[in-house]
Amino acid sequence: MNFLLFILTQACKEFEQRVGQVKAPRGAKAELVLAAIRQEPGDFRLADIERACPGVGREWIRTLLADLKAAGEVSCQGKGPAARWRHLGSKGIKP
Repeated sequence: MNFLLFILTQACKEFEQRVGQVKAPRGAKAELVLAAIRQEPGDFRLADIERACPGVGREWIRTLLADLKAAGEVSCQGKGPAARWRHLGSKGIKP
């Protein structure tokens, strides 16, 4: 009986470890960033989106912001770390 309980305990521990290693599906980070941008009530900074999307790189966020700016969904005022972004409305952009 003890052997069976030991095996079950070890299997549960291994399962927990493997669940933590599962990667997010393709496009999940882009969806996370887009949702964070679209939920901002007013002006926001790049750092605000970084805080809302842990695990997403700064360059990926910048790339998505550039795509959204080209599509007319966001506008940017200023440059560098002090730049302020504003969501203008969803235009149906997908990652």
